[in-house]
Order: sequence, then C-alpha cells, then structure tokens
Amino acid sequence: MRIFSLFTASLLPIATLAAKKFGDSTYDSLRAQSLSTPNLKLDDKLYNKLTAAPRDYAVAILLTALPSQFGCQLCQEFQPEWDLLAKSWNKGDKEGESRLLFGTLDFLNGKPVFQSLMLQTAPVLLLFHPTTGPNAKVENSPTRYDFTQGLVTAEFLQSFIARHLPDGPHPPVNRPVNWVKIVSTTVAVLGGISAIYVAAPYITPVIQNRNLWAAVSIIAVLLFTSGHMFNHIRKVPYFTGNGRGGATYFAGGFQNQFGIETQIVAAIYGILSFATISIALKVPRITDPRLQQASVFIWSGVMFAMYSFLLSIFRIKNGGYPFFLPPF
Repeated sequence: MRIFSLFTASLLPIATLAAKKFGDSTYDSLRAQSLSTPNLKLDDKLYNKLTAAPRDYAVAILLTALPSQFGCQLCQEFQPEWDLLAKSWNKGDKEGESRLLFGTLDFLNGKPVFQSLMLQTAPVLLLFHPTTGPNAKVENSPTRYDFTQGLVTAEFLQSFIARHLPDGPHPPVNRPVNWVKIVSTTVAVLGGISAIYVAAPYITPVIQNRNLWAAVSIIAVLLFTSGHMFNHIRKVPYFTGNGRGGATYFAGGFQNQFGIETQIVAAIYGILSFATISIALKVPRITDPRLQQASVFIWSGVMFAMYSFLLSIFRIKNGGYPFFLPPF
C-alpha cells in the first residue's frame, strides 16, 4: 500500500507538467491563429477544447445567432462591436500578456452547446477564467453577461471584461477614423457657411426688421398670457356641454379653463393690442381731420367693447367680481 502511494505521488508532477504543456499548446496555437483572426470562429468541438480544464488562460466567447432566419437583430447589430473589441485587444496586447482569447460561437455551429447551457436568447457573453496558474479561480463556471439592456458598445464590454480579469494589460478600444463622417460633416459645415454668406444680404434686413420682431413678440405674449401653456400641461378639454344641449366655453374658477376659452381671450387681447397700436401710430398719420376723428371714435369704441367683454368673462370665472362695463 505504501509502495502504491509513493508511485502515485511520483506521477503527480508528471501529470501536472503534461496538463500545463497541453494548456500551453492549446493557447499558443490559438494565440497564433488570433493574430490574423482576432475573433476566432468556433464550433462545438473547438468550444469544448478551448474551455476544457485545465487551462492557464482566459476565454471570452460570444454565443450568438447571426443568420437571418433567426431574426436576431441585436446579434447582427452587436457583432461589429464585438469584432472591434477583439481586434483592439489583440492589437494592444501583442505579447499576449493578458492571456485572453476571443471567440464567437454561432447557433448553427454549436447547437449542442446552446442546448447544454439551456439558452433561450442570444447574444450571451461567457468569460471563462483560468483554472491553473497564479490567476486561477476555484470555481470553473464562467462569468456571464446577458444583453438585458439591449445593444451595448465595445467600450462597455471592454470595461466589463477588464473588471473580471486579474491585473495586467487591458487594452482600450481603438475605433478606426470615420473619414466619411468627417468629410461629410466638413462639407456640410462649409456649405452652411457659404449659404449663410450668400443669403446674408437678403436675410439681414428681415432679421433686423422691427415690425417683424414686434409681431412675433405680440403673438408670443398673447399665447402665454391667454393660458396656452396651461392647456398643454393640464390637457384640458376644448369645451364641455352645459347639460341643456348647448356648450360651455368658459370654465368657472381661475384654476380651470377650456381650450376654446384661451383662444377667445387671446383674440380679445389681440384686438385690444391692434386697436392700441392703431390709435398710437396709425391715426396720428391721417391727414384728413374728419377721417382722423372718425378713426379715433371707431377704435375707442372697439377698445371699450372688448374691455367690456373681457370684464364679463372675469365675472363668469368669478361671480364675486364687482366690476363691469356696458353693454356686457
């Protein structure tokens, strides 16, 4: 019995050395292949070989379903990001110090793997940690990332992998220069500047027109003072029935209003503004004294009637309002 124990103990270093050489040979061969193809295309046999213990390297494998018959749009959208991450990592870690390999296993090439993992959705990222060596982990189960938040970027997954790997080189993602976007943006900016320069003699007088800005200001003031924003925030009805087959256009209380009510109030304010502007600017320019006098009476009557109507609306909103003007 003692002889058997001694024989077993003598075989342990040999077995460990053989396992190490097997792991090194697997990593070295696939590492050499990843120099030309950073993202290894796997099948079920290569997947099992790559993830088999013992191993002194890490493996990041994306389980995906790229063919169109599966209808996995997320798989197709994320695949360029995954290829970019693998290419950037291998380019930044030319000596292989991180001992990390990247691979992609498509459903068509690895149905047994998908079935053994009981996967119902794709894509799924599995990060296998080393089982031997200084960075080995006790558990052999991989770290899993499910794309529950939808499409992610290569930078996001790079930080995810870097957090779960031991200290060492964690190369960043290097995106290629998008010359098409740069050129198109430059052309668009230069075209916009040229268009503004050519159109400036025609646009400047319009922009500097005081009457235009006065009209825009008056319209804005009428919209906001009549309660236009209140309607959008509260989603008020346009009008309601009065219970007798008719319609109610004004809501009681100062904290309630209808859509048509704000339009009526805005129209009243608009007429009052136009009447005030006419009396202040237009009427003094009339050279005929009789026509000027008639214009003063007409616009004054319009203002009196509109103010009377406006006060009557205040009385509808609040029955205790004490002021009024005839005829309303």
